[in-house]
Amino acid sequence: MPRLVEAFWLDVRIFMWTTPCIVAGALLLAVARSTRAPALFPVRLAAIAYIDVMRGVPVILWIYLIGFGVPGLGMERPWNSPLLWGSVALGMTYSAYVAEVFRAGIESVHESQRAAARSLGLSGAQAMRFVILPQAVRRVVPPLMNDLVSLQKDVALVSLIGPIEILRQAGIDKAKFANFTPYVGAALVFLAVTIPLTRFADHLLARERVRTGGSRVR
Repeated sequence: MPRLVEAFWLDVRIFMWTTPCIVAGALLLAVARSTRAPALFPVRLAAIAYIDVMRGVPVILWIYLIGFGVPGLGMERPWNSPLLWGSVALGMTYSAYVAEVFRAGIESVHESQRAAARSLGLSGAQAMRFVILPQAVRRVVPPLMNDLVSLQKDVALVSLIGPIEILRQAGIDKAKFANFTPYVGAALVFLAVTIPLTRFADHLLARERVRTGGSRVR
């Protein structure tokens, strides 16, 4: 267990440096896909194409393609690290999924909010920034937390291209001691993290229902 917990720290680090990139990239993709300006139609089309391509291929395949493919180009250290490019692949894939969550939040804001903003003299970009996005982001926090829970688990897929995180360490210990108990230990470590995160997501969802007048928190 001590070795597993130590290896799990790599999972935590990958999660910590990919999450801000995922959220920022997803928000940009969602805004680009939701733009209505005719001049920005190519930007909207590019965002749609990116989201469709990234979501249409399994996460594990993107990790193999980018995690092995980019270092295979012969780049010098540290730019040939499978850990780096595996994390990049994970971030690129999840940004597409999270972008659809943000887009759903943007689309859920009533059209009258946009019309009211424009009537006050705000441009389309200002209306998006000061009126639409604050409401949209607040509404999608619970489903966004669920995506982050999934991300915390999928971080283990990076181990398939070399980095020794908890899943790879469990495999090493399994081979060394000839039993599968290390996998049980790895599962317990993940449960210790994901269950509190899941309950926190449920709490945020219940609070959102209260805020919108749906029901009381019990």
